[in-house]
Amino acid sequence: MTVTIELLEQLVGFETVSGNSNLDLVEFVAGRLRAAGAECRVLPDPQGQKANLLAWIGPTDRPGLVLSGHSDVVPVTGQRWSGNPFALRRQDDRLIARGAADMKGFDAAAIALFERIDPTSLRHPLILALSFDEEVGCKGAPPLIHALLETLPAPLGCIVGEPTMMEPVDGHKGKVAMAVEIKGRAGHSALPHKAANAVFAAAQLIAALASRAAELQAEGPFAAGFEPAWTTLNVGRIEGGSQINIVPDRCRFEFEVRALPGTDPRDEVARVQRLVSEQVLPAMSAQAEECDIRFTELLRYPGFQAPEQSMIVRTVRDLTGGDEPAKVSYGTEAGLFAQSGIDVCVCGPGSIDVAHKPDEWITVGQLGRCDHFLDELVQRLCR
Repeated sequence: MTVTIELLEQLVGFETVSGNSNLDLVEFVAGRLRAAGAECRVLPDPQGQKANLLAWIGPTDRPGLVLSGHSDVVPVTGQRWSGNPFALRRQDDRLIARGAADMKGFDAAAIALFERIDPTSLRHPLILALSFDEEVGCKGAPPLIHALLETLPAPLGCIVGEPTMMEPVDGHKGKVAMAVEIKGRAGHSALPHKAANAVFAAAQLIAALASRAAELQAEGPFAAGFEPAWTTLNVGRIEGGSQINIVPDRCRFEFEVRALPGTDPRDEVARVQRLVSEQVLPAMSAQAEECDIRFTELLRYPGFQAPEQSMIVRTVRDLTGGDEPAKVSYGTEAGLFAQSGIDVCVCGPGSIDVAHKPDEWITVGQLGRCDHFLDELVQRLCR
């Protein structure tokens, strides 16, 4: 476990906030893995500023076990940390840094596993899939999964190591986030009939979203195990107008849908778009023909629900104590692996409750549990 902590200290020192490059971190990890005998493919993004990393050790003529992590972290801007967010600090059993829980703790444990394993003992390969830009919509995962399936046989299964307190998770919601930009016509507020108020139009759409959110909460559909057990909607940002005596000609707001697995969050977007085309925009255009309302998708990832007969969920459940798998409302890359036909379970060290917050932390005990779990998992599936 000492190696895992040392690796975590090094990983959090790379300031891989999603807006930054992660190339230094990828080069560091690839170097460690190659020294351990692993084969590595560094997969740059089209701009050459970020990269995925695919690494494997053991035989390549048969299916292997994938450990899936991401290299990026959320920003610390505006947060009050008690120390440097990118320098690991220890307070009793807690290891504090940005990314300690989400999810460089798991990344460190996976790298340490590669370094202590004897490649000749493996009957099936051990694979690390380390993505970029998970925090801004799982953008790196699709090309990484494509490269995985192009390079190696379809895997036995995949562990996505997001923080679950080392308990198995077999389902999560899908998400779509949208920006809505409304163009109206400016005018003097004393003569609103000669203008078209973009903020009023936004308010009408936001009210419809709030009404739909209440309807879903009251009527469902519902799915046991999720908190909350229904599809949710949220408006997170709105901006528009310039001053009180001018009818605003611009307004922009952003909303998200977190949908139960098996449902498509874009269905809720389509509801709002129908309201725009049937009511809101015709009413605005009657006052000013130049009015327009445009939707832009900011990010989207699929929901995830493992099948009842999932081998990897059953295995993780056995190794972690047999607890019933949980459901979560936050997103992971598991849905993308599942869409590609890969058997997947979410299980990793640390708590999602401290992720994205100041003084994010993970306990030494959780890292120890993760190390032991990965050893047992490899013994079960790869040896």
